[in-house]
Amino acid sequence: MSDAVLTSAEDGVLVITLNRPEARNAANKALAEGIAAAVDELESNDDLRVGILTGAGGTFCSGMDLKAFVSGETPSIEGRGFAGLTEYMVAKPMIAAVEGYALAGGFELAISCDLIVAADDSKFGIPEVKRGLAAAAGGLVKLPKQIPSRIAMELALTGDFISAERAADLGLINQVVPSGTALDAAKALAAKIAANGPMAVAASKQVVASAQDWTSDIMFKNQNDIVMPVFTSEDANEAATAFAEKSAPNRQGTKDEQTSLKLG
Repeated sequence: MSDAVLTSAEDGVLVITLNRPEARNAANKALAEGIAAAVDELESNDDLRVGILTGAGGTFCSGMDLKAFVSGETPSIEGRGFAGLTEYMVAKPMIAAVEGYALAGGFELAISCDLIVAADDSKFGIPEVKRGLAAAAGGLVKLPKQIPSRIAMELALTGDFISAERAADLGLINQVVPSGTALDAAKALAAKIAANGPMAVAASKQVVASAQDWTSDIMFKNQNDIVMPVFTSEDANEAATAFAEKSAPNRQGTKDEQTSLKLG
């Protein structure tokens, strides 16, 4: 894995750190490859339950490395999108821990995660139009699904930034925390998720992420196709037994069961 991205694992949580602080963690090819490799590690390791994406040096990500772009380098991965993530749905939950700026592609990375924890002085925006570009890494198509469409339109056309407080008011981020504590808060949130049944978490994530595209006549069928394997899993049996015995369940989610869920 490139030095542009660092990883550390503890208690079932993989922290993925964008490590180009000298460039405000702007995405180049090496960073994109590093994120893609880290996501592969998260998905392939059964001991890892949750991923956290954060940035070194007090900035989340300032977007695409324009110097690299001008020289002909594209910070995208085939089948994964910008920075190796924006066009890919990670099977396990991802939390963005944002300090400083999450702008352009950096904003699009953040909204590609399932949850966002942000410092109270952080800023968000898709200012591509100010540079004669367009927010084509997800800002134009994902943002209208996450906040009111007219606000998404305003951000896309003006390129203006919004504060963490404003983003929280719009329902875009989950928690606003004091500056310098976003990663700690994200770890606390990840710990709550990691304590739950991995199959149940994965199925719940998949349904919530997909449900807004389902019509009412198919939503329960589609949901049941995804969640029914959970009810026959070893985790469900263990949880029911533990509840009856008033003990803590040992939730594992076997590889075969997780593969079945993913294929389902």
